[in-house]
Amino acid sequence: MTQIPHDQLAKQYLEEFLTPLGTVQRQYEVPGEAKYVDIWFVPDSTVQQSLSDLGLLGRMVDGMCLIEPYRNAPSRTEVRTSLMKLLWIQEDEQRKATQLKQPLSESELPRLWILAATVSQPLVKDLGGQVNAGWYPGVYFLHEIFKTAIVAIDQLPMIPETLLLRVLGRGETQRQAIEEVLSLPETAPQRNVILQLVASWKVRMDMGELQDFIQREEIMAISRAFELWEQEVKNQGWQEGRQEGRQGREVEIALNLLREQIPLETIARTTGLTIAQLQDLQSQLQ
Repeated sequence: MTQIPHDQLAKQYLEEFLTPLGTVQRQYEVPGEAKYVDIWFVPDSTVQQSLSDLGLLGRMVDGMCLIEPYRNAPSRTEVRTSLMKLLWIQEDEQRKATQLKQPLSESELPRLWILAATVSQPLVKDLGGQVNAGWYPGVYFLHEIFKTAIVAIDQLPMIPETLLLRVLGRGETQRQAIEEVLSLPETAPQRNVILQLVASWKVRMDMGELQDFIQREEIMAISRAFELWEQEVKNQGWQEGRQEGRQGREVEIALNLLREQIPLETIARTTGLTIAQLQDLQSQLQ
């Protein structure tokens, strides 16, 4: 599977927002097949947080679902492969439900959401994709038997309900979304989470891993978001590093980057933590 930085950001991003609502598994292995689903989500009916807090993303995940993010327009082969994964997982869920003597109804079967920065109209036409009443433009549903929809992020309306998804777009779509994030109140929880994730992505850009994937406008928007995040960290005194019993955002960023084996010197420049502090965090992960 592709390991480009955007895909890694998309998986981490979706996991961050969906974990409070249920069980999220990245790289979920398709039963009986040597294939993996980018995101497998099972909602938890006992959680207190409302799905509506996530806008359009919340509406998408009101039941078991697969999410396959694409930075470029998915090809016909990629769509067929995603549909094959869905069928395998549906069959496995039905098998497990039968063993428990709790058969799944048609409405309970897992759905597939193909989350694409852009989608070609010929592909949408070939798939018979249609915008359903009550859903936003850019969300194309296949015939109901397929339990699948394609979300063309660049076609979503620029409204608060679509903001979380538009951050995963590209070009002008992503730039505009990041500008909207920066304009959110500093107390907005989603703002802080997005800035933290963008800061993590910025480290890879500094390492030259993103230059072939994003445009100048996106680089500027991401850099601005990182600089604002960095300044907020310093203003709140988090640059002093890890203190007993305190979980600063710089520690969370450092832990994420350590898991991804980013060099200690790069993490130190990004977070303000010392090499010794990073080595201490590193030892906790082992």
